[in-house]
Amino acid sequence: MKRYKYWFLLLIPFLIVACSGSDDPVIEPPVVLKEGLNYSPTAPDADQELTITFKAGSTSALYNYVGDVYIHIGVIVDGSWKYVPAEWTENISKCKMTKTADNVWSVKLSPTVRQWFASGETSIQKLGIVIRNADGSKKGLTDDAFVSVTDSKYKPFTPAAIKYATLPAGVKEGINIVNSSTVTLVLYDKDKSGNHKDYAHVVGDFNSWKLTNDDKSQMNRDDAAGCWWITLSGLTGTKEYAFQYYVGTAAEGATRLADAYSRKILDPDNDSYISSTTYNEDKTYPQGAEGIVSVFKTESDTYTWKNTAFKMKDKDDLVIYEMLLRDFTASGDLNGAKAKLSYLKSLGVNAIELMPVQEFDGNDSWGYNPCFFFALDKAYGTDKMYKEFIDACHGEGIAVIFDVVYNHATGSHPFAKLYWNSTTNKTSAQNPWFNVDAPHPYSVFHDFNHESPLVRAFVKRNLEFLLKEYKIDGFRFDLTKGFTQKSSTESTASAYDATRIAILKDYNSTVKTANPSAMMILEHFCDNAEEKELANDGMYLWRNMNYAYCESAMGWPDNCDFSGLYDTSMPMGSLVGFMESHDEERMSFKQITYGNYTFKTSLADRMKQLKVNTAFFLTVPGPKMIWQFGELGYDYSIEENGRTGKKPIKWEYYDDASRKALYDTYAKLMTLRNANTELFDTSALFSWQVKGNTNWLNGRFLTLEGGGKKLVVAGNFTDQAGSYTVTFPHTGTWYNYMTGESVSVSATNQTISIPAHEFKLFVDFQSN
Repeated sequence: MKRYKYWFLLLIPFLIVACSGSDDPVIEPPVVLKEGLNYSPTAPDADQELTITFKAGSTSALYNYVGDVYIHIGVIVDGSWKYVPAEWTENISKCKMTKTADNVWSVKLSPTVRQWFASGETSIQKLGIVIRNADGSKKGLTDDAFVSVTDSKYKPFTPAAIKYATLPAGVKEGINIVNSSTVTLVLYDKDKSGNHKDYAHVVGDFNSWKLTNDDKSQMNRDDAAGCWWITLSGLTGTKEYAFQYYVGTAAEGATRLADAYSRKILDPDNDSYISSTTYNEDKTYPQGAEGIVSVFKTESDTYTWKNTAFKMKDKDDLVIYEMLLRDFTASGDLNGAKAKLSYLKSLGVNAIELMPVQEFDGNDSWGYNPCFFFALDKAYGTDKMYKEFIDACHGEGIAVIFDVVYNHATGSHPFAKLYWNSTTNKTSAQNPWFNVDAPHPYSVFHDFNHESPLVRAFVKRNLEFLLKEYKIDGFRFDLTKGFTQKSSTESTASAYDATRIAILKDYNSTVKTANPSAMMILEHFCDNAEEKELANDGMYLWRNMNYAYCESAMGWPDNCDFSGLYDTSMPMGSLVGFMESHDEERMSFKQITYGNYTFKTSLADRMKQLKVNTAFFLTVPGPKMIWQFGELGYDYSIEENGRTGKKPIKWEYYDDASRKALYDTYAKLMTLRNANTELFDTSALFSWQVKGNTNWLNGRFLTLEGGGKKLVVAGNFTDQAGSYTVTFPHTGTWYNYMTGESVSVSATNQTISIPAHEFKLFVDFQSN
C-alpha cells in the first residue's frame, strides 16, 4: 500500500502540468458596457448577425426610464435613411428593445444585418440609429448615431477621376434649357476655402437612374466657374424628367441633391397626401431616387394671361387681405380661394397677401420653413393654378403680394445639404451661403448670410423670376431684421445697421428694375432712423398695432393709444398698419377671455366694439392690412391646435347678424376709401384724439381733410351712451356716412349723442 502512495506522489507534478495545457477552457472576463451604444461584434458586417446594446448614462433622457424602448434605425444611402422598418412613433416588435439590466436595452439584427433590413443588393456601409421611448418624446442620445458596416458582397458605386471642361457660354447655375431636346445642368460647388467635392454625377429618368462614369451621368468640372456641369441631349420636349445630383468626397461619402433652381420637385414623404383635386398633374415618385428630386421639361407649358393691363392702385392707400390658403377654405387650396374672390371684392380689399407659397417642408404649414424658392408648393395647386388665381385676382382689380422668406431655409434646401455637418446637424462652417449660427437672436432653421455675393445673387434672381413668371405685384419680406452679419441680442438687434440697409436697398433695386410698380413690404421693427431710410428708398414697413387695438376691443383704456398707426416722423404712406396679423392674437378671442364690460358673454357687444375699432383704423390714411376673417370677428386663439396648426374655418360666421354687421362696416369703410382716394391721399390733413384714458370716457375723435372733402369720426368705446362735444371743420350740412342721413351742424363744436360701443362718421359730401 505504501508503494502505491509513493508512485501517486511522484505523478502529481505531471498531473499539474497536464491540467495547465492550452487545450483547457478559458474563462472570459465579463463584457463591460460603455455608456451609449455598444456593438457585438464591435466591427459590424452586413452578412453577420449584429447585437446593438444601449446603456443610458445619468444625463440621458432614458436614464431610469421604466417604459418600453425602441430602436429607430435605417441604412444610410447617399446621406438618406433607407429601409427604415417603422415610422418615428410606430412601435413594432421588430424594433422593440429588450431590457437586460437597469438602464440597459438590447436588440438583435438577425439572421444577418442585410436580411433584417431586407435591403436586397444595396451596399450597406453605414447605419443610422436613434434610441427612443414609445411615443418618441425621449431620446437616449441627443443626436443621431451612426456606425460603419463592412459589406464584402455588394460594393457601392465608385466615381471616376474628375473630368475638366469649360462651362458652356450663356448658362447659369441650375437647369438650362438649350432647346427642346437638350438641357445643361449646372451645379455650383465651391466652399469658403475654395474647395469642392471629389465627384459629381447626375441620375434621373434620362439615364434610367443608373450611376455611371460616362457622359450620361458624370459631370464636368470647371474650377474657374466653380461649377460642375453636364449637357444631356436626345430628350423629348413634352416629357417631364426627374433627376438628382450625386455628389460627395472620399472621406464623407455621397449625398443626393435636388436642384435649388427647380420649378417643380417631387417629395416621397409628402406628395402622396396631396389631393388630386388640389394638384391634378403628375407627381409620381421615380423608382431609383432617394429623397427630394427635381423635375424639368424642355418644352415648358405656356399660360395665356387674360388681364395683362392690370396695374396696382395707389400703393400708399392699399387695403391688403393677409391670407393663409390652408385655413381660408375647406379645400385649403387655390381653387377654394379663387371661388371666394367675389366675397373679397365685395368686402373692398384691393390686394391679397399670400402667406408663403414657395415649397416648404411638409404639406401642413404656415410656410415659413422654405426649402425650394423657385418651386411653388404643390399643397396649394399646380403652377397653372397659381397663375389662374393671380390672373383672376387681377380681373377683380385685386393685386397679389407674395410673403417671402429669405432670412433662412430648412435643411432640405440643396445649398444646406451640399455643405452639411452631420455631427452638429447644422450647416458646415465652410458653407458659402449659410451661417452656422445666426448672429441675431431670432434664428429659425438655417440662417442665410446676406453679405455673401452668392446669397445676394440667389435672392435677386428669385425676385426677378417671381415677378416676371407669375406677374405678382410685390412682396412682403419676412424677418428682415435678420438680414445682417452683425452680432446682436434682443436688446440690440433693432439698432441702426447700415449694412442691413444696404442689403435691403439692393433687393429693392432689383424689384424696381423688374417691375417699377411693384411693392416691397418689410417685417422689420427696427430703429426709427433705419425704417425711415428704408421708407425713403420706396420700401414699406409693417406697423404692428395689435396690442393697442386689442386693449380697446376688450374695453380697457389704459394702454390703447392708437397714435402709432399714423406716425408723422415717417414718410407719409410708408407704414402698413394692422390690428391683427397671423403672428398676433385675435382681438375677439381676447374679448372673450379678458374682456371688460359684457364682452365675455355678449357676442353682439363684442362685434359692436370691433366696429368702433375699425372706424378708427380704416379711416386713417396709409396702407392697411386685415388678417383673414378679422372682418367677421374671428375669435379662435392663435394657439388653437398649436400656434401654427390648422384653425377652424368658420364661413358660417357670415350668416350671423352681429358678425355680418361687422363685415358690412368693413365693406362700407373700404368703399369710402376706394371712392374718395383724394381724401386719403398722403397730402391730406389728419388729426385725432386717441390716447388711452385721456380719450376714453369723453369719446375719441378723428378728422380728415383732403381734395376739398372732409370727414369726422366720433367713437364711444364705453358701455354707456354718451353725449360728446364733436369738433367739425365747418358748419352747414353734413351726412352720417353709415346711414346716409343729413345732419345740420350749427356750430363747429356740437354735442352728438352716441350709444354704447358705437361710432358716428360724418362727411361733408354726399356719397353714392
